Amino acid sequence: MWKEENNKLQRSFKFKDFSEAFAFMTRVALAAEKMDHHPEWTNVYNTVDIKLCSHDAGNKVTDKDRKLAKTIDGIA
Repeated sequence: MWKEENNKLQRSFKFKDFSEAFAFMTRVALAAEKMDHHPEWTNVYNTVDIKLCSHDAGNKVTDKDRKLAKTIDGIA
């Protein structure tokens, strides 16, 4: 579940292994590029942590972030 904290939407995703986590990141990257809205994220083995905010809106959560979060949920 996404939570809004420190002006960012945040969520962690866990997968079976690194390969599944990386495949998820690849699918998210393609969707984010199409939306021209890119996540801040980290990956350690099977865990992907994502933070979303709109830099051009003063580093605040906007509808673009909520839309990307919904898209990411559909990929996961």
